[in-house]
Amino acid sequence: MKKGETLIKVKNLYKLFGKNKKKALKLLDEGYTKKEILDKTGVTIGVQDANLDIKEGEIFVIMGLSGSGKSTLLRCINRLIEPTKGEVYVDNTDIISMDKKELREFRKEKFGMVFQHFGLFPYRSVMGNVEFGLEIQNVDKERRKELSKNAIQQVGLSGWENKMPASLSGGMKQRVGLARALAVEADYLLMDEPFSALDPLIKRDMQDNLIELQEKIQKTIIFITHDLDEALKVGDRIAIMKDGKIVQTGNHEQILTEAKNDYVKEFVHDVNRSRVYDARDIMTKPDDILYIHEDGPKTALHKMKNYNIDYMFVCDKNKKYLGYVVIEDVKEAIDQKKSVLDDIIKKSRTAKTNENLNNLFSKITNNSYPLPVVDHDNKFKGLITKTNIITNLSRDND
Repeated sequence: MKKGETLIKVKNLYKLFGKNKKKALKLLDEGYTKKEILDKTGVTIGVQDANLDIKEGEIFVIMGLSGSGKSTLLRCINRLIEPTKGEVYVDNTDIISMDKKELREFRKEKFGMVFQHFGLFPYRSVMGNVEFGLEIQNVDKERRKELSKNAIQQVGLSGWENKMPASLSGGMKQRVGLARALAVEADYLLMDEPFSALDPLIKRDMQDNLIELQEKIQKTIIFITHDLDEALKVGDRIAIMKDGKIVQTGNHEQILTEAKNDYVKEFVHDVNRSRVYDARDIMTKPDDILYIHEDGPKTALHKMKNYNIDYMFVCDKNKKYLGYVVIEDVKEAIDQKKSVLDDIIKKSRTAKTNENLNNLFSKITNNSYPLPVVDHDNKFKGLITKTNIITNLSRDND
């Protein structure tokens, strides 16, 4: 997934709860711990000196145990909780300096939120719940219906528009909450432990659905969780919090292999890479591919010789994966004076972008060629070799 420029910047952010904040800040500067400050002043440190740069199109995960400050930090970003000190910039706009009216309008335009406990109105249908944010924005009825219907389709609930929340499973209720956030066409999705109340199987399905949906919508998402496996599965980058502080920020590999302190080391100690890493983490780009609408056998042979390979993957003009060709068949097609590849394309197994290493290993074991990786629309994304998988699996035994 291509990531862009920094869109959300948090600088030296603090949030303290209690009356004697000045004294508490002074004690923080002097090196007192969160517990010591609470004992001396009655002030609770929610967030301490947080700094973040969140980039366009990424799922940025903030994770930590209960009381670490992760949900408080999320709510400081859109000022549902007022920061005590520090700066927050969204699209280069200083939201700390906004008055209440400016902030309210900015929130409506920029942020969609998904909550742990769904937050659905029990007396409204699925459609009515999804439309709610648009009603607040005074969107006209026809446009409201159009946007809501599209959001419901995106989360896989078409046909359920007239159902009431009481008739939905937990996973379906959370899909409604996600659709409501998508319908308002906000630039940023703030997701506060959205799947933590779900059963494990439903939770896994929702994680997969979010990953697939993100490939389509390319939103900037801030995702809160206490589950490291979940953080590693859905996140592009992760910030780990403890006692209100961000103790480390990094991508999967940095978090797993470059722990900055004992707290992070303990967190990642028992992580099973085969369950956490997926195809996106280990796939590579091919030297080249063939396009069926423009490349014939002679072009295929030229490319194979140029890259010293005996196979190539074939896609249509939209980069949807069709199969692969091998050099023997290409040479035979040239001898038979064929000008197209259609008759010699071989079908093969594919891997989805979110498949874990265990699944990938079982798929590639008997393959003579690398495993093509495709997204939910069957668009070609990259390839995986046996070496890719074995190298990553072996690290679990290091």
